[in-house]
Amino acid sequence: MELGLQQSLILTQQLVMTPQLQQAIKLLQLSRIELAEMIQEEMEQNPALEEAETEELSDNKITAQESETETASPEKESPVKEVTIEEKVKPDTDWENYINEYNSTGRVYTESENTEAPNFEAFVSEKKTLKDHLQWQLRLYGLNEEEKKIGIMIIGNLNRDGYLCSDVEEIALACSSDIEFVEDILSILQTFDPPGVCARDLCETLLIQVQQLGIDNPIITEIIKNHLKNLENRNSKKIAKALKISVNDVRVAVKIIQYLEPKPGRKFSTDNSAYITPDIYIYKHDDGFKIVMNDDGLPKLKINRFYKDAIANGRKISKDTKNYLNEKMQSASWLIKSIHQRQKTIYLVMESILKFQRRFFEKGIAYLRPLILKDIAEDIEMHESTISRVTTNKYAYTPQGLFELKYFFNSSIERTGGESMASASVKDRIRLLIENEDHESPLSDEKLAGILQDSNIQIARRTVAKYRKVLNILPSNKRKQL
Repeated sequence: MELGLQQSLILTQQLVMTPQLQQAIKLLQLSRIELAEMIQEEMEQNPALEEAETEELSDNKITAQESETETASPEKESPVKEVTIEEKVKPDTDWENYINEYNSTGRVYTESENTEAPNFEAFVSEKKTLKDHLQWQLRLYGLNEEEKKIGIMIIGNLNRDGYLCSDVEEIALACSSDIEFVEDILSILQTFDPPGVCARDLCETLLIQVQQLGIDNPIITEIIKNHLKNLENRNSKKIAKALKISVNDVRVAVKIIQYLEPKPGRKFSTDNSAYITPDIYIYKHDDGFKIVMNDDGLPKLKINRFYKDAIANGRKISKDTKNYLNEKMQSASWLIKSIHQRQKTIYLVMESILKFQRRFFEKGIAYLRPLILKDIAEDIEMHESTISRVTTNKYAYTPQGLFELKYFFNSSIERTGGESMASASVKDRIRLLIENEDHESPLSDEKLAGILQDSNIQIARRTVAKYRKVLNILPSNKRKQL
């Protein structure tokens, strides 16, 4: 067998991930806020990209109308009549006040076009933090410099709930002070507002609040000190047996304890609420539904006409400048097309979801059917990964409420003698059963599974427990009302 070189022709398909394609894929999974930020960054970096104003559309309409009137030449021009305006002055006009108004020697105030409006943020007060609130009380207490130093150290070691995270020994070592002296300063800080602040654990913060409220009840104090675990499990009989009192006395004491605040620093939380703006609106229209894309807040992009004309008219510009402008114009054009393609893909996915989940939009969550990404991908002839990117961080406003697009995809729960049921519908059924249960004898996970099985829903107790945890519902022993 001889060795030699040979040439062969092989035809293969290969997908090359160009930067433009990567950008288009990235746009699909961006949320509405992230997309607006990305567009703003591109407009700052790309001089060929700019925002199209609404005035340009109206100007184009006006110029089109003017051109039509110029081209249309009437055969016969009708004679133009002279317009006469008759001015009549009322006989009761107060001429003296009229003249004095314009001959006044006082200062005349005029509005300047360059005057900027005051910043709205200057009129909004910043939310006070727990640290600022405690330091303000510390300065008013009248302590010396050493005591203030220890107090500031204690305040700096509080967590967001108002509990002391460090040991007294560590604070004393850091401030080069005695442990007893730090304990005295800590006891002073524990009298500050909010009640129960600077405590080391839940027991201490509840005892501080009871003391500040002036409640002198040994039963309450004993329950807080030694029976918080039984209180958490709603085991009133065990508490009554240990304290040798009636169950009714325990219930009265527990009602008072329930009004105490377990997290004193909660009201000073700096967490900001995240408001969701839907990407899609779905309205009931006659016998069907109407899908409307929400484009508010997203700038309408266009390519800068100056740079476009400079390339098209062949102006004398350097080769490097011309290559730079061509690159930026292609990038801008691709971005505009990618954004339009993104909106079109979201619309197609929502339209397919509406077709599969029509009964949900008409009647509610109980009629939500099982759905997976593959069903939508086959319906609109796209890849499952594309559907996954489109449904991430996208929200739709529907007649049933505001939902993330991921919400409409559910696993199926088998039913005997009927079609399968969506897991979200089963979760809603569990929530309704718990809301309507007897608070003195709540339903356990085993009982919930039995009730669902009586409704021909095949579900295990462990699945019920998992769904209950997803719904942030406590187990039956902690839901019991005393």
